Amino acid sequence: MTFQFGMIGLGVMGRNLAWNIADHGYSVATWNREPEMTDEVMKLAPGKLHPQGSLKELVASLEKPRRIMIMITAGKPVDMVLDALEPLLEPGDIVIEGGNSWFEDTQRREARVTAKGLNFFGVGVSGGEDGARHGPSLMPGGKAEAYPRIQPILEAIAAKTEAGPCVTHCGPDGAGHFVKMVHNGIEYADMQFIAESYDLLKRVGGLDAPALATTFAAWNRGPLESFLIEITAQVLTVKDPRTGGWLIDQVLDKAGQKGTGKWTAKVALDLGVSVPSIAAAIDARVLSSMKDERVAASQVLTGPAPAAVGASLIQDVHDALYASKIVSYAQGMALLRAASAQYAWSINLEEIARIWKGGCIIRARLLDTIRAACRRNVVNLLVDDAIRAEVDKVQAAWRRVVALAVTHGIPVPAMASSLGYYDSYRTASLPQNLTQAQRDAFGSHTYQRADAPGEGFVHTDWLP
Repeated sequence: MTFQFGMIGLGVMGRNLAWNIADHGYSVATWNREPEMTDEVMKLAPGKLHPQGSLKELVASLEKPRRIMIMITAGKPVDMVLDALEPLLEPGDIVIEGGNSWFEDTQRREARVTAKGLNFFGVGVSGGEDGARHGPSLMPGGKAEAYPRIQPILEAIAAKTEAGPCVTHCGPDGAGHFVKMVHNGIEYADMQFIAESYDLLKRVGGLDAPALATTFAAWNRGPLESFLIEITAQVLTVKDPRTGGWLIDQVLDKAGQKGTGKWTAKVALDLGVSVPSIAAAIDARVLSSMKDERVAASQVLTGPAPAAVGASLIQDVHDALYASKIVSYAQGMALLRAASAQYAWSINLEEIARIWKGGCIIRARLLDTIRAACRRNVVNLLVDDAIRAEVDKVQAAWRRVVALAVTHGIPVPAMASSLGYYDSYRTASLPQNLTQAQRDAFGSHTYQRADAPGEGFVHTDWLP
């Protein structure tokens, strides 16, 4: 029997995607290095997939040109599988890699297989295990001429919204994995904004878990409607079977990370794009990991005395969260724009906003507004008329919340970074004139005159 699609890797994401593909009428052959995992998958869904005994058997079982997806741990394991797989393939075959791979690795792999007449797609997959099973957001990058061969399958399994399936061809070589990386960077920032909001409402507002759950659930019925707000409300309702209290209060405050947020900040620095909200979220996770140091420091370092709290705290925090969220999307879209120009990817930002509407972790009502702004092709989301009006409505509350957090000694690094970005971006004259003068004074780095920038760079002997 000849099968229509091949899946390598039957971990949680691989098996769920394979089942999703099979549910949409495609016959799926599979191979996994550990036979025990294959046996487990077959017991869970007998007859749905068609396991093969080796990579060679998998390749031989597929219709031509072959379509094979690799869903394993990113990094060296992908190269090892590709080393074994490549000699078995024929010109025109398509390899799809769906892990959280570094986009430069994807560029390298795509160039390698293209030289052999093969096609390689790096596909960002967002939505976790539930999304993989029932409809993820998919971000494929690879040759446009080969995309129609995999497009029907990807569109069939992707999440659906009123705007269509949540998948689009992002661009050549590493574009898809780059888009997924930026998605994850925005996700880091969004999660940190929510954590800061939770902290303020709990420590300043005195809200307990049930009250916080009610608040977040209410927020999810308005402009903040999103997957992350929805699950936050749900998390806050879970009881702890051991203590009888709320489980959230027993979760150790040490957040992990898998590296994609760090990649986003690194690439932004390389491309000269400012993403302080994302960077602050990464720093917050790093600081959270220093639990023992923080506990010791809390015994010797003092903070401010509590200040008065206004009656509008809940609404103010809502508005600060909303404004901060807008800014993180502005930073992410600016990074995508810069990368698209740098690598000649021609990323369609409106399409990216569309496919993030469903399936993925950062899906949110706000993406409708962002999509419209991208259609108007503004240089930065913040200067779009509709988005500017949204920020104008809430920025007074945003400032009150950041000021309140400072006066109470409660860290809001991501919200404050978003506000700092906004204020820097809207400021015509920043104090970096002094920075540049200092650089010229100690290192002869030169500067441009504000009254005649077109005259080029000049140097002054500033010091006696």
